[in-house]
Amino acid sequence: MNTPAHLIFGIAAFGRPERRGTILAAALGGLAPDLSLYLMAGVSLWILQIPPSVVFDQLYFSNAWQTVFAIDNSALLWGGAFALALWRRWPVAAAFAGAGLLHIALDFPLHHDDGRAHFWPLTDWVFESPVSYWDHRHHAGIISPIEAALSVVLAGLAAWRIRSWGWIAVLAVALALQLWVTGVWFSFLS
Repeated sequence: MNTPAHLIFGIAAFGRPERRGTILAAALGGLAPDLSLYLMAGVSLWILQIPPSVVFDQLYFSNAWQTVFAIDNSALLWGGAFALALWRRWPVAAAFAGAGLLHIALDFPLHHDDGRAHFWPLTDWVFESPVSYWDHRHHAGIISPIEAALSVVLAGLAAWRIRSWGWIAVLAVALALQLWVTGVWFSFLS
């Protein structure tokens, strides 16, 4: 899934306005599994001036990058953190880890040839899903609109529940980015 959708889904699922700090924690948890990609790609593209084709066709699939992705996308690590937070009754940590675990659970079935090793450190196996959220050769024409529609619904529900203008603005920006990215996928990659 696209990162803006992950933020929306994480806030909708784990952000609790009655529990101070859980909305921010859920937003950060929704972002965290993708953060390394943004940092490494950003440095490579803008600071090191590496061409996008090298970044996304070579570096992305390199052992070094895949090792980082395996660690920050490990369902075992996120699941352990979520279980610990629930056991210790730490609502902010549970919101963070729960949103990160949700991110991984939603990514797992939606990556065809660009998935992550979600069961690291036990294995470096990567599930190759028959569907993709972005690749039209693997049904993104169906998946992407569903992702966008669910983002609209969940952003609306979260905004209605949270009722904070600041968080409504965050949700609106995330939704606008999600809908923009969906349009880009349809315009350029179909």
